[in-house]
Amino acid sequence: MTISPFIEKPLTTEQYSAREAQALAHLISFGPIVFQTARLMLHYGIFEMLNEHPDGLTQQDIEQHTGLSSYACKCLLEASLTTGTVLIDKQTDKYRISKVGWFLLNDPLIRVDIDFNHDVNYEGWFVLDKALEEGRPAGLEHFGNWPTIYEGLSSLPEHVQKSWFGFDHYYSDHSFDEALAIIFKDGGKHVLDVGGNTGRFAMRCVEFNTDARVTICDLPQQIELMRKATAGKEGAERIEGVGMNLLDRNSEFPTRAHYDVIWMSQFLDCFGEDEIVSILSRAAKIMDASNRLYIMETLWDRQRYLPAAFALTQISLYFTALANGNSKMYNTDDMLRLVQEAGLEIEHIHDDLGMGGHSILVCRKR
Repeated sequence: MTISPFIEKPLTTEQYSAREAQALAHLISFGPIVFQTARLMLHYGIFEMLNEHPDGLTQQDIEQHTGLSSYACKCLLEASLTTGTVLIDKQTDKYRISKVGWFLLNDPLIRVDIDFNHDVNYEGWFVLDKALEEGRPAGLEHFGNWPTIYEGLSSLPEHVQKSWFGFDHYYSDHSFDEALAIIFKDGGKHVLDVGGNTGRFAMRCVEFNTDARVTICDLPQQIELMRKATAGKEGAERIEGVGMNLLDRNSEFPTRAHYDVIWMSQFLDCFGEDEIVSILSRAAKIMDASNRLYIMETLWDRQRYLPAAFALTQISLYFTALANGNSKMYNTDDMLRLVQEAGLEIEHIHDDLGMGGHSILVCRKR
C-alpha cells in the first residue's frame, strides 16, 4: 500500500484509494512523533550501527551499544518498525535498517533538513496559527525579541546558527559553479550581491574570476559576519560591504560604481510580495541596458522531482512562523508578476541548477 505524500499531479486529481488516504492521514496526525523518533534513531547512532551490521542486531545488542534502557530501546524500535525505517527478522529477533532508514542516515540533504527543522523550527511551529493570523514570526519569540530572524542570526544559540547556516548553504552552494558560469559569461566584472550574507558567493566570485569585484549589500550585522568570515582569504580585498536595511523603502542601492551584475540568491523568498516589488524597483533604478539582474530561487513549481516541490512548500511555513511572517517559497507565476510590477522583464530562465533545483531568472530593465 502506498502512503507517499508525493502525489503525481498535485491539486488536480485524487490519487489515493480510501485505505491509502486514511493511512496517509494517520501518518500526518502522528507526524511530530514520527519525526522525533527518526531523529533520535540518528542521535543515538542506532541507524548507524544497524547499517554497519547487515545481518541485524537484537534489542539487547542495541541496548549495550547505546546505553539506553530496555524500555527506551523498545519504544524507539517499535515506533520505527511501524514507520518503516527498520525491519525485523522474526526468527532471530534481529533488527535491520530499511531503505528509508538508510536514506535518513546517508542522504546529506535529509540530515540538513532534520537539523534545521528540529533546532530552528520545531518549537516555533507550535504557534504557527498565531503567525498566520497576525502576519508576524510569532515562533521566533522563544529565541529573542527581533522583528525577523535575520536581525537575530548572530545572536542565536550556536547549535541553532549551525543548523540554520547548514541548511541555507547546502541549498545554495551546490548551484554556485553553474551560476558563476552564467553571470560571468558576457565578461562582467563588478557584482552587486544583494543579501550576500556571510560572503560565500562573493568569495566564489573572486576565486572564479580574478578580475571580479563584489559589493555586498546586507544588514550591518551581516556585513560584520561577512568580514569575519572572509578575513585573510585570498581575494577578500576585492570584496566590500555596504550595510543597509533592505526593508527600508528609502534605502537606495549603492551607485558608487556601475554594476555589471546584480545578484540575488535565495534572497527574495525572504520577503513578502510588496517588499519584493520595492527591492526590485530600487534595483531597476540603478540598471541600464548593459547590465542584468540575476535572481536565483528554488521555485517550487519548476522542480524536476516531486519530493523537492513537497519540501519547498513545507519550508514556506518556516518563513511564516520564524523568519518574518510574510514570505514563502514562490512559484513561477508569482515571481514573474512581481518582476514585471517592478519595471523589469525576464530575458531568460535557467533551470535545474545544482542539487537544490535552483532556477536563475535573468532580468533586464523594461
